[in-house]
Amino acid sequence: MNAPAASLQVAVAEKVVCVKVNGPANFSASPGFKTIANKLCAEADHAMLLDLTDCVTMDSTFLGVLASLSQRLDQPIELLNPGERISDLLDNLGVLEFFKTGDGENPLVTRLRDADAEPADKREQTETSLDAHRTLMALNPENVPRFKDVAKFLEEDLARQSGQEE
Repeated sequence: MNAPAASLQVAVAEKVVCVKVNGPANFSASPGFKTIANKLCAEADHAMLLDLTDCVTMDSTFLGVLASLSQRLDQPIELLNPGERISDLLDNLGVLEFFKTGDGENPLVTRLRDADAEPADKREQTETSLDAHRTLMALNPENVPRFKDVAKFLEEDLARQSGQEE
């Protein structure tokens, strides 16, 4: 079940953090993205630019992490060059209003460096996915029927993982 994770690149400029997602923005990439974003944006009070030029798909876990972050920042996250599939996902899950979207060149492209995100263990991936889906359900009640079974499964999976650790 380990899908390939996107590689992440980061650039930090005055008051702006740019994260470029190369590949699928999915549950495998979510914990690393969450760590980077929390450290660079939420804690340092930077705005976020998310470059999606080379990202063709985004799953609900990654979107939930992104939506959760958007709720904690003082200004909307700007999504640069989101493809049609990603724009449709944002619209269909009712969270488009929490983001700014734009098209064009990334002003920080020359500063991008590979992000050093540690691979997440199964528990961290499960916790991240559960939090993400809870966020999507909280932000849009229409998402509850879509994700309540996913959240229930993830809660049960966490309980099983806890039982195995004892």
